[in-house]
Amino acid sequence: SAVIGTHALLTDDVEFAFAGLVVTDEQHRFGARQRARLAEKSEHAHLLVMSATPIPRSLALVLYGDLAISRIDQIPPGRQRVDTFVVDESYRERLNGFIEKQTREGGQVYVVCPAVEETDGMSLKSATEWAETLQTAVFPDLRVALLHGQMKGAEKERVMSEFARGNADILVATTVIEVGVDVPNATLMVIEDADRFGLSQLHQLRGRVGRGGAKSYCILT
Repeated sequence: SAVIGTHALLTDDVEFAFAGLVVTDEQHRFGARQRARLAEKSEHAHLLVMSATPIPRSLALVLYGDLAISRIDQIPPGRQRVDTFVVDESYRERLNGFIEKQTREGGQVYVVCPAVEETDGMSLKSATEWAETLQTAVFPDLRVALLHGQMKGAEKERVMSEFARGNADILVATTVIEVGVDVPNATLMVIEDADRFGLSQLHQLRGRVGRGGAKSYCILT
């Protein structure tokens, strides 16, 4: 038998008669103690931790011999590798042209910002203001949608559903789209102020594109 669950499996009142295998998927979503707590529920259990992102602590455990590493180095059939580029503000006009090109060819675009709203003393692009700028001043002929974690659940689901159905060309968002978002038609991921994100976050965000058959790209600014 198998038990599939969330963090609820970590609670004290969940016990296993004999756990032979413990699998932690998306392991960067769990703390080190949380992963250990689940493994300790059976001292003889094999432990498999999975992630598509490089996690420093896990790499250290591999180096020191506490973990063996297995790699899935193939992509699903029909998909192409995502090309990633780092640019600065001097490329902004070319980047905007590339965004337009992707949408003309039928693709959709994610634009990820590190903040929801402008913050005093910090010159970071915020999703709310940047979405308005893109819609009114940069891409008035395209459909720009906004998604962030401060929106109510029903509104977030509506926006994401509309984007998935192709009713928006550009989705400006925060890291709320980091995992669990699957829109095969999205071909471009633009990450603004990329230095404000962790390495695992960047990998997860890049994984939102390239999920269909079309060539996809990730641009870090």
